[in-house]
Amino acid sequence: MTYHAPARADARGVELNSLGFAKPPAQTRVVVAMSGGVDSSVVAAKLKSEGYDVIGVTLQLYDHGAALAKKGACCAGQDIHDARRVAERMGFPHYVLDYENKFRESVIDEFADAYLAGATPVPCIRCNERVKFRDLLETARDLDADCMATGHYIQRKAGDSRAELHMAADANRDQSYFLFSTTQEQLNFLRFPLGHLESKAETRALAAEYGLSVADKPDSQDICFVPNGDYASVIEKLRPGAADPGEIVDMNGNVLGQHRGVIHYTIGQRRGLGIGGLGDPLYVVRLDPETRQVIVGPKAALATSVVAITEVNWLGDIPFEGEIPCMVRIRSTRPPRPAILRPTGANRAEVELLDPEDGVSPGQACVFYETDGTRVLGGGWISLRRRPAA
Repeated sequence: MTYHAPARADARGVELNSLGFAKPPAQTRVVVAMSGGVDSSVVAAKLKSEGYDVIGVTLQLYDHGAALAKKGACCAGQDIHDARRVAERMGFPHYVLDYENKFRESVIDEFADAYLAGATPVPCIRCNERVKFRDLLETARDLDADCMATGHYIQRKAGDSRAELHMAADANRDQSYFLFSTTQEQLNFLRFPLGHLESKAETRALAAEYGLSVADKPDSQDICFVPNGDYASVIEKLRPGAADPGEIVDMNGNVLGQHRGVIHYTIGQRRGLGIGGLGDPLYVVRLDPETRQVIVGPKAALATSVVAITEVNWLGDIPFEGEIPCMVRIRSTRPPRPAILRPTGANRAEVELLDPEDGVSPGQACVFYETDGTRVLGGGWISLRRRPAA
């Protein structure tokens, strides 16, 4: 069942290979970012089987010892070994680059600081933006690669004027939320050979067909450097004293109880507050790290209709101005919802949600999509909950 992308032609009628270059695969060098998981392994094996000049690169992002004992991680320990085995089986060179310092400076430190500031960060986006699609992409250029391929489930399509970013064919695997900050220049160089697949089962079937040892390897879970999803313990190690206790107060400032550190709470949280017996359920509606207060209120207080966005990356064809109808996703686990995007600066905007959302959290991403298709128009970072729903 090996999939070979059909040959296609550019606007001049010149035949292109499956990666979009007007030359034979053997003359096309592609660096594959290999995490050691089944997805990137299949990408490397697939391209090698099609005759491309493949070079595999794996990044060591954090401590080997900690990762060896953690299931469902990536980019360390066993995963580096698995990537190397795939390269040996398929017969292409494989390199391991020590990016531990880069990863800590570009991703982990900001993750810790964002949590301390009361935000709910998404470090996987920063990793793609600042490590994989910036530093590793430059390494690929240094290796004289024509492009870099990854195992992400997202599609790159040739538009009328430039490459476009689209959601994956499999909505359950779509990773567009985590790749909104991909710039146009990066998109021109990147390739995503799995984005067209209808299910993860197809990927595993290809892995089995190529005889890869990772065919049945479990998917990575949670954030790679956070064991068992325990964010608070990681923050305490990175920033000693971060879990100082404080007060739980209602929206009028009345003290309802004590908490064990702001870092243990997230916007929208209901359980584990330790303030039962007060009648209607209460939810975390705001975190104030400066006063060490966790502010709680009724569910209605969570509804938000206008959200401020910073660090906007715009991939649309129309100018970034005026009012732009679109669909937006404010959490990776939520479907896109109708909205109006209003730019307020070169890289800032307000998003009006036509149907108010609960639990909009600073530090999360807001990703923009076209209203009647799959194209990713860009996105940015939620900075403040600007206006409650009426």
